[in-house]
Parts: sequence; C-alpha cells; structure tokens
Amino acid sequence: MTCNLTREQALALLREYNRESFHIQHALTVEGVMRWFANELGYGADADFWATVGLLHDIDFENWPQEHCVKAPELLRPAGVGEEMIHAICSHGYGICSDVEPEHPMEKVLFAADELTGLIGAAALMRPSKSVMDMEVSSIKKKFKDKKFAAGCSREVIQQGAERLGWELPVLFEKTLAAMQSCEEAIRNEMSL
Repeated sequence: MTCNLTREQALALLREYNRESFHIQHALTVEGVMRWFANELGYGADADFWATVGLLHDIDFENWPQEHCVKAPELLRPAGVGEEMIHAICSHGYGICSDVEPEHPMEKVLFAADELTGLIGAAALMRPSKSVMDMEVSSIKKKFKDKKFAAGCSREVIQQGAERLGWELPVLFEKTLAAMQSCEEAIRNEMSL
C-alpha cells in the first residue's frame, strides 16, 4: 500500500474542505484509530496508509453531505491520492452513500470503527472527565443499546462492521476504545494549536 501524501499534505487537504472543529477532530480521531488498528492487526508497515485513509475518509462530508463518498474522488485525485486509497475511503460509506464494498481488512476496520468512534466520542462527552481514558466497555454497550443516544451513529453499520471483521460486538468495542485511548491526548494537543 503506497501512501502518496505526507501527513502534512493530507492534513492540509483535509483543512481545505473542512473548517468545523467537530469534523477536524473526528478526522484526527479516525486517523489515530486506524494507525492503532494497523499496528494491532499486524499491518504496521502500512500504518501511514491506514492513518491517512482515516484522516481523509470524510473529506467531502462537511461541504457535500448529500454527495458523501461520491464527491471525494474529485477532491482526492487532483491532490495526487492514488486509486487504492480512494477505493478505501469510498468503501466506508458502503450501502449508505457508496456502492464500493469494503474488501481489504483495513477497509473493513474503517467501515466498522468510523461510526463507533462517533458513539464512543459522544459517550465521552457525557462523562465528568470528558475523556475516553476512564471509560469501560460496559459503558459503550449501554450507550449502544440506547437507540436515542447519539442517534446519528448507525448501530446497524457498527453491527455489520463487526460481522465483516468476524468479531463479536464487544471485541470491536474493546479494540476501538483502546485505539481511541491511544490517541486522545495527541488529538487534544493538536486541536488546541
């Protein structure tokens, strides 16, 4: 897997189309989560690729929410992003806004973890600490069952994602929480710049 962009180039490209801090923070979170999963699952040599896919996965969402995963290739190709990365980015919207199916383990992780990071992030904001560092999997299970909580985070997509990976939901919850814990402080620092 070849990553044609440096992190600085990818971040500049993200910021070209995203201004809202919520979208920037989500992109940084998914970047960190994808890097953690790459290393955890034995794809450490491709960690930069996985992370860049995470960083750019929602590049078109802020300005073109109705064309999410459809507009992305138009924004990515002129910046020199390769077709392998474009496929990966578009695959996270499979069945919702894209017909690009997640095939590679990295694409399956992105599909599964993207929505879940939103749910876990919303749960963290409800905590006195406003952090995932003191969160437990039992809290995620409880919030997952409450359909009114973070209603925009599709439980169906999270469930399908776990199934695509061959994991039980608690395994996906545990790994994604650990991934978010691994990068929370760095994201906080980057967002405060």
